[in-house]
Amino acid sequence: MQKILIVEDDYSIHDILKEILKMNGYITYDAYNGSDALNIIRQEDINLILLDLMLPDINGEDLIKKVKDIPIIIISAKVSSNDKINCLLDGANDYVTKPFDKDELLARIKVQFRNNKQNYELKYKELHLLNDYQTLMINNEKVKLTKTEYLILKELLQNTKRVVTKNMLLDLISIDNLDCDENSLKVHISNIRKKMRKYTSNNYIEAVWGIGFKIKE
Repeated sequence: MQKILIVEDDYSIHDILKEILKMNGYITYDAYNGSDALNIIRQEDINLILLDLMLPDINGEDLIKKVKDIPIIIISAKVSSNDKINCLLDGANDYVTKPFDKDELLARIKVQFRNNKQNYELKYKELHLLNDYQTLMINNEKVKLTKTEYLILKELLQNTKRVVTKNMLLDLISIDNLDCDENSLKVHISNIRKKMRKYTSNNYIEAVWGIGFKIKE
């Protein structure tokens, strides 16, 4: 079942969204401010976020920039074109204005899940990275990755022609580990390599001294 995080500080709207989602078979998580939302994202494998922009601490616009690889649908009373354009350019996937139509919202959610499944299947030689359950397939063998390992490998596979810097990877996984540093990044890379070696003799992740990592061609 898909997990949807509701980030909305208006309790009445929050309850309406929660009821709609539960009636349609979704698992819901509740956040009434940006800080709580980030904590939930670190702890749970959230599949989609419904996000209000006017939150009491971290505003929705800033929260969009902190979230990686989770589809976001904005649900906001802000109706100007500039608000919509800026949110979409910053990383939101869709924008719905309040008051919203229940059936339209459900349709937009289904579209995001459909697109997300299509967009996050990456293939490189014998590697096949699946978004579902953070799974790497090597020669038809399943390799289970942690969320952080999945994010790192996905970033590398999306950039096979260039070096991904350590800072880029640290920024990417900071959403899951507030204390992440270069040493912990090396540990994550080492763990991915160990898991791969069980099913292939190829060492796909190459360190570029002083810069970062890349996929070995």
